Amino acid sequence: MFLENTVESYGGKGWIEVITGSMFSGKTEELIRRLKRARIARQKVEIFKPRIDVRYSEEAVVSHDENTIQSTPVDSSANIVLLASGVEVVGVDEAQFFDNGLIEVANQLANNGTRVIIAGLDMDFRGKPFGPMPGLMSVAEYVTKVHAICVRCGKLANYTHRLSKEDKLILLGETELYEPLCRGCFHRAMNEK
Repeated sequence: MFLENTVESYGGKGWIEVITGSMFSGKTEELIRRLKRARIARQKVEIFKPRIDVRYSEEAVVSHDENTIQSTPVDSSANIVLLASGVEVVGVDEAQFFDNGLIEVANQLANNGTRVIIAGLDMDFRGKPFGPMPGLMSVAEYVTKVHAICVRCGKLANYTHRLSKEDKLILLGETELYEPLCRGCFHRAMNEK
């Protein structure tokens, strides 16, 4: 059964790309860049983000550098399949906030010939795999890991450290709540708490 649902049986046209890393690493910037290039190529593009992410805009995907692209906010990954009919390229931002159904949604879209580009945090503020991201990285044809700069020592940062003592998994915020840290600085900061 699984072999019947491989990409080859659908003509091999679709695939999944994942852009991941810590906060402030340029994930959304890279997502926007790829989606704008697809539009320049006159491909039909649709962008989705979780409805809970209203930090910069309720409807647009916005990078920390304030680059924007219009998107459709959705409540769950199942809505993406319904809204992506006839689309050649689907973009998803802040994928870590979606349910694990996003993995199957991405596979279904790719199997049907759609290029799927997903951006999201690979780890939460505790340094643990975040939401559907590990599963998405495992099924993706292409994974790009981007890095921020550690604000404490200047090395490459791949951890997102939460500055507040709030323990909720999802806590929307920017530089007032989070900082990018390298491995060493992250573990020192976690031991200080």
